[in-house]
Amino acid sequence: MKPVYLSSYENGVLDERLERLYKILENCELCPRKCRVNRMRGEKGYCKSGMEVMVSSFNPHFGEEDPLVGTGGSGTIFLTNCNLLCVYCQNYEISHLGYGSAVSEDRVADYMMNLQRRGCHNINFVTPTHYTPQLVKAVRLAIPKGLTLPIVWNCGGYENVETIKLLEGIVDIYMPDIKYGRAETAKEYSNAPDYFERCKEAVREMHRQVGDLVIENGVARRGLLIRHLVLPEDGAGSEEVLRFIAEEISKNTYINIMDQYRPMYKAYKYDGLKRRPTFEEYERVVKLARKFGLERGESFRHPLGLI
Repeated sequence: MKPVYLSSYENGVLDERLERLYKILENCELCPRKCRVNRMRGEKGYCKSGMEVMVSSFNPHFGEEDPLVGTGGSGTIFLTNCNLLCVYCQNYEISHLGYGSAVSEDRVADYMMNLQRRGCHNINFVTPTHYTPQLVKAVRLAIPKGLTLPIVWNCGGYENVETIKLLEGIVDIYMPDIKYGRAETAKEYSNAPDYFERCKEAVREMHRQVGDLVIENGVARRGLLIRHLVLPEDGAGSEEVLRFIAEEISKNTYINIMDQYRPMYKAYKYDGLKRRPTFEEYERVVKLARKFGLERGESFRHPLGLI
């Protein structure tokens, strides 16, 4: 299965999409914040990002989901800054504090080729939303250099569906978080009361484009993979999230129900975020997923057989 962007490159769709994406930067509406700043002139909105791509690191990553890691790792490129800025972010040095270096799109293309040469199974853009045009251009520049790996769009889920539509035929694997099923906690923890509504729109479109996750020889090639982080005291509204996935996306959705939340950054200021989730809280969410008919993903292969 060849990456979808190769066909889009050959038929001219990729260049047409690039033109439309860069036009958005003149009055930025890449994400639901719709700051409408002119980033082409160096203006910055909520995400604190201008025209230059900021990269914090790039490396083969072996801590991602099994179908992304395979034997050679996932080729992660960690982007600096974020359009969501959650108060408990575990990568706050990158997302909030802006640790990283400004690089050209051509340099990002070189990073992609480096990761391909090192045996990675995919190119995994981590927190890419606010750099969508620049990253698509990097893909465009990498194709003549020989890029043939699937593109993973590893995003926070707070997406403008119109931007996602422009990625059709470019992104092979969408990997959004669905962080919240309730407006109250989305507002309190991420200043995004419309998070779930915007996320649902985007995830529906992602699934329309790529369908359920396709795995060949243990490695993901195309499709949708969803992450959901369990928060203490059901701060994530997990039941609403899982019901949406089962009823409006697909019961065959590959979902990673994550248990690694720990209080970081400003979490100590919020009563509902001051501790890790208990095993019972995590177990409840996995059982809810099974109740809704969701059983595809690492979350359902507990080593102790307790869930």
